Amino acid sequence: MRTRELSKEFEDSYIQELSRSVEETGTVDPELYTRYEVKRGLRDISGKGVLVGLTKIGEVHSYIIDENENVQVPGRLIYRGYDIDDIVKSLLNGNRFGFEETAFLLLTGKLPDTDEITRFSMQLTNYMDLPKGFLNDIILKVPSRNMMNMLARCVLALYSYDDMADDTSIANVLRQSIQLIAFFPVFTVYGYRAHAHAHKNKSLVIHQPDPGLSISENILHMLRSDSSYTDLEAKLLDLALVLHAEHGGGNNSTFTTHVVTSSGTDTYSAIAAALASLKGPRHGGANIKVVEMFDDLKEHVADWEDEEQIEAYLLKLLNKEAYDRQGLIYGMGHAVYSISDPRAVILKEQARKLAEQLGGEKEYELYERVERLAKKTISEKRRIYKGVCTNVDFFSGFVYSMLNIPREIYTPLFAVSRIVGWCAHRIEEILNTGKIIRPAYKSVVERKKYISLDKR
Repeated sequence: MRTRELSKEFEDSYIQELSRSVEETGTVDPELYTRYEVKRGLRDISGKGVLVGLTKIGEVHSYIIDENENVQVPGRLIYRGYDIDDIVKSLLNGNRFGFEETAFLLLTGKLPDTDEITRFSMQLTNYMDLPKGFLNDIILKVPSRNMMNMLARCVLALYSYDDMADDTSIANVLRQSIQLIAFFPVFTVYGYRAHAHAHKNKSLVIHQPDPGLSISENILHMLRSDSSYTDLEAKLLDLALVLHAEHGGGNNSTFTTHVVTSSGTDTYSAIAAALASLKGPRHGGANIKVVEMFDDLKEHVADWEDEEQIEAYLLKLLNKEAYDRQGLIYGMGHAVYSISDPRAVILKEQARKLAEQLGGEKEYELYERVERLAKKTISEKRRIYKGVCTNVDFFSGFVYSMLNIPREIYTPLFAVSRIVGWCAHRIEEILNTGKIIRPAYKSVVERKKYISLDKR
């Protein structure tokens, strides 16, 4: 034991020493990025993305060109040419579930008729049954502390269950895509159940998917011990899935899908890479940050109606004096949208209805108050090149908390939805295959004469 303790102490000291060396030699002078006009994050100084591809799947619209100048406009999100506002209005007016329709639209490029959506939904529910032994061998025997890593492991494990795993024909990739869309809700709920049982000492409750239910209903049915839920709850979860299903080819995880697919690899490897991207707090993990930020706010702001107290807290966030001390107000601002994120606008209105039904009006009002004051505080404190709007993460976290969904699966629920967009973009990359995606990096290290070992 003494030897092991000394070994650990030596290891920690050695790694720290190496880390200092790595930081010293690896850090690039920020001025060089300006000198060489590097588009960091593949975005220029105005925030406009560098054009790296063409797509017919999704469009994120936030500005128009007027007399050769970018003029910011209210954000629009387009699925296969159809405005998300029109899609959502149709679903709400028809009082029907829409995630399955949205998946069909994004995968095929056309709106399904009644017969097509019935057949497609039946295929999805048929695919929700996991391969024999998968639940025990892949999920229950090795419960994960992180649900996104669990999802990635499940996806990679599917390769071993697929006799045509490396076949990249469109028909086979489409079959794999529909299966993945069906599997993701099951992976997410069962993975959480295994996690809660192993790491939180909770009872292990496994409900089989019900083929008569929509995907959002099945999520709540499998997730809740008593399988109970209201129609409003299921419809709001369905709406969240519709809104998160696609966001153009440039978002980090979808671009990852394009990059990895361009190498010619299999579907499971490409989707596992996209999951790794989505896990990051700068991408899919942001909605958890919003809820945790509000938890911290509630501890430090005694009166939720006192705007001076709230503004003081928000200022502390920006000054790196509160919550995680990163200088961010989570849920505010977006890489593309400036005036409004259409997903947030839609979700906010429906979140209000859920709050009224579940008695969460005071908390909803707090979110509204923070939303309004955060924009003011950021504009006064920070020099910004475009406006700051509320993004979809701001209200999605609130919705999930109102639905009593465990925080561990907030980001996996994002993946349950975005798997549709990833698969659509993977198919598009295969259809329009050209070159492997390989942007350039300029070396800025000075040339050195090699020193032999005996002279170092």
